[in-house]
Amino acid sequence: MSAGSLALAPPAPTPPPSSQEQAPTCPHCAAPIARIAELEAQVRLLTEKATSAVDKLADYEDELRRLKSSSPRPAPSAAARISSLLMARKTAGSPGSSPPRTTGVAPPTPPTPGYPPPLARTDSGLSEVGDLQSLLARERGLRAAAEGKLSAMSGEMEDLSAALFQQANEMVAAERRARARLEERVEVLERRDGEKRARLERLEGAVRRIERVRGVLERG
Repeated sequence: MSAGSLALAPPAPTPPPSSQEQAPTCPHCAAPIARIAELEAQVRLLTEKATSAVDKLADYEDELRRLKSSSPRPAPSAAARISSLLMARKTAGSPGSSPPRTTGVAPPTPPTPGYPPPLARTDSGLSEVGDLQSLLARERGLRAAAEGKLSAMSGEMEDLSAALFQQANEMVAAERRARARLEERVEVLERRDGEKRARLERLEGAVRRIERVRGVLERG
C-alpha cells in the first residue's frame, strides 16, 4: 500500500455567503403606492378648490358689506310724515272743519324723472343682498363638503401609509430571520469542514508512519 494511493485531496471549503445584504423587495406594495399617489393628487386638487372657495367667500362677504353700507335706508320719520298727511287730508275733507294748520312738515318730494324711487332702489338692493347671501351659503356648503372629502382622503392615505410601513417592517424582519438562519447553517458547515480536515490530517500522519515502518522493515 503506497502513500500515493492513500493521499486524499482535502475537500473544498464552503464559500461563505456574500456580506452584501440585498434590499428587501415588496411584490405587494405596488397597488398601495399607486393608491397613495392618486390620493395625494386628489388632496392637492381639493386643497386648490378649498382655497378658491375661501377666496370666493371673502369676495362675497366684502360685496355684502359694501351693499349693506350703500343701500338706502328709509328715514325714521317717514311713517310719521305719512300719518300726519293722511290726518290732514281727513280733517280737510270733513264738513265744518277748520282749515288744516300748518304742521311745518314739508310735503313729500316727487321722484326725480329718470331715477327709480327710494323704495324700488331698496328692494333691488335687498334682492341683490339676498342673492349674494344664497351664493355665500352655497359656497360654504361646497367648502364644507370639500373639507370633509379632504379629511376622508387624508385618513385613507394615512391608513395606507401605515399598512405599507407595517408590510415593509415585516419583510425586513423576515429577511433578517432568513439571514440569521443562513449564517447559522454556514457556521455548522464550516465547523464540520474543520472536523473533516482534522481527521484527514490524522489519517495522513498515520499513513506516513506506516510508510516509515515499512521502509525500515524492507531495509532490515
